[in-house]
Amino acid sequence: MAQQLIDRRDLEFVLWEQMDTKKILENKRYREFNKKTCDLILKEARTLAIKEVLPTLKPGDEEGVVLENGVVKVPECFHRPFELLKEGEWPNLIIPQEMGGQGSPKAIGVAAAEYFMAANWALNCYSTMGNGTALMIQIFGTHEQKQLYVKRLTSSQWGGTMLLTESDAGSDVGALTTSAVKNPDGTYCLTGNKIFITNGDHDLADNIIHPVLARIEGDPAGTSGISIFLVPKYLVNPDGTLGERNDIVCTGIEEKHGIHASATCSMTLGSRGECLGYLLGEERKGMKIMFYMMNDARLGTGLQGLAYASASYLEALNYARERIQGRDLVDYTNREAKSVPIIKHPDVRRNLLRMKAYVSGMRSFFYYTVQCKEQLELDHENNAVDEAFFSLLTPIIKEYLAVMGYEVCNQAIQVFGGAGYTREYPVEQYARDCRIASIYEGTSGIQAMDFLARKIGAENGAAFAKLITEISHTTAQAKKIPALSPLAEKLDSAVSRLVDITVGIGKKALSLEFKTAFAHSLPFLHVAGDIIMAWMLLWRAIVSSDKLEKGCRQKDRSFYNGQLKTAQFFIQTELYAAMGKMDAIAQGCSAAIDIEDEGFGGL
Repeated sequence: MAQQLIDRRDLEFVLWEQMDTKKILENKRYREFNKKTCDLILKEARTLAIKEVLPTLKPGDEEGVVLENGVVKVPECFHRPFELLKEGEWPNLIIPQEMGGQGSPKAIGVAAAEYFMAANWALNCYSTMGNGTALMIQIFGTHEQKQLYVKRLTSSQWGGTMLLTESDAGSDVGALTTSAVKNPDGTYCLTGNKIFITNGDHDLADNIIHPVLARIEGDPAGTSGISIFLVPKYLVNPDGTLGERNDIVCTGIEEKHGIHASATCSMTLGSRGECLGYLLGEERKGMKIMFYMMNDARLGTGLQGLAYASASYLEALNYARERIQGRDLVDYTNREAKSVPIIKHPDVRRNLLRMKAYVSGMRSFFYYTVQCKEQLELDHENNAVDEAFFSLLTPIIKEYLAVMGYEVCNQAIQVFGGAGYTREYPVEQYARDCRIASIYEGTSGIQAMDFLARKIGAENGAAFAKLITEISHTTAQAKKIPALSPLAEKLDSAVSRLVDITVGIGKKALSLEFKTAFAHSLPFLHVAGDIIMAWMLLWRAIVSSDKLEKGCRQKDRSFYNGQLKTAQFFIQTELYAAMGKMDAIAQGCSAAIDIEDEGFGGL
C-alpha cells in the first residue's frame, strides 16, 4: 500500500531505534506512557490525519479565508476536523498536565504534529497556536491570568496569536509604535496597528487572546522599552465567561502565495480608544517574554518544512512507481521493449534518493533536537553548555529545514513533470505553502545573523565544540564498520574544514571586516546544516548496520540497506558541494559589501 504524509517505518526507526525514545519513557514523568501506548497514539493520529484532515487540504486552499462584517471565516470544511482535533485533545498532547494537557513525551507529540501538519498545516495551526500563548502566561502571568486563560487556550476553546510586526517595524522590533497608557485600575489602553498576524481572527474559537508588544507611554525607545500585554478579543469576566467585545479588530486579510486557508490579518487596536490590555510579566520585559514563544515557533517552522517535504517526497515516490513512460536505458534501442515506471530511469532515481536523504536527515535532526530539549527539562541540574547547545541548533532547525523542505517540494514537482505544475496533484500546493517557512518567525538573514553573532560563540565556544564532539563520536563508531569507514573519513574531513572556517569567520566578524563576515553568514549556517545532515545519515547507517549484522526480516533488510545507500549517496555527492561552499566562505569575497549601491543597476 502506498504511504501518505509520513513513512511509518522511517518514523518508527527514528523514534525507537535511532533516538531510543524508550529511555525517555523510563522517567517517572511518563509513567502513564509505554511503547505500546505511544504506538497506539501515533496510529490514531495517522488515521485522523489521513481520513479527516488531509481531505480539507485542497478545498481549504481553493476556498481560502474571507472577511465578512468584521469576522474572518475559515473554509467550511475545517469545522468538523477542528472539532475532532479538539475533542481528541490532540493539540495539547505534549502540554504539561498542570496546564490542562496530556503530558506526553515531546517526541510523540511532535510525531503526531508531523502527521497533522503534513495533512493540512493551516487547519492544525488554528488548533495549536494557543499553546504558545498559554506557555508565556504559565511562566510569566499572575495567578489570576493563569486561572482565566491557560486551560482555555490549551484546550483550543480559545485561540492565541502573537502581535509583533508593524508595517514600519518588521524585523526591527524596537521601532514599533504601538503604545500603551496605564489606567487607574492597573489595566492599559493600547493604540496601534499590527500586520501579518497569523490567526488574528477566525470563527473556530470562542475567544482569541492576543499577546501584544507595545511601549508604555514614556518608556525608552528600542527593544529595552518594550512590554507585552494580553489583549482578548472578548473581555473576560472573573468567572471565565465572556464579556464585551474589546476594541481590537481585523481590518484586512492578506492574499498570499500559499497557505491560503491561514488567516493572516492586519489588526487595529484602539480605533475607538477603548482597547483594554493586561500587562504580562514586568514592564519593559516584553522581548524576553516573547522569545519564549518565538523559540518554540521557530522549531515549529522547521517541523513545518519537514512535514511538507515528507508528504511531497511520498507523493513523488508513489507517482514514480505508477507512472509508465519510456523504455529502460538497457532497452533504449529496442523499439519493441515495453515502457517502464519512471522510477527505473537514472535521473528520477537520483532525484528521489536526494529527496529521501534530506527528508531522512531532517527528520533525525529534528527529533534529535527535540530530545535535547526534553533532556534539558528532565534534568534539574541543567548546565549552561547544554542550554547553549540547544540554542545553537535552533536557528539551523528553523532555516535549514525550511529551505531544504522547500527544495524537496520543488523536486517533487520535477518528478511529476508537467502534471506536478498543475493542481491535479498536491505537490504544487505543498511547494507554495512551504515557501513561507523561511520567511516568518525570522527570515533567513535573521537566523544567519543570530547563528554567527550569538550562537557560535556561546559559552566561549563550548556549545559549538559540543556539536563537533557529538559528530566525532558518531564518526568514530562508523570507522569500526568496514562499509562505513570511508564515509566516516569524508565526514571527518568536512568537520575539520567546518572548524577552520568557523574560526576564520568568527575572527572576521570581530574585525573591521565584520560586514563581509555577515555577508557569508547564511552560507555558513547552511554548511553547518549540510554537515549535520551527513552526521544524521551516518548515524542511521550505523544503527542499520548493527541490525543487518544481527539478522532481520527481508522487508527490514531492504529498509536498513536503504539507510546505508542514503548515507553513501549524501556523503559522496551532496557533502562535496558543502566543501565547495566552505572554500567560498574561507575566501571571504567582499564584493557584496564593496559594490556601490548604484552598481546594482535598475536606475
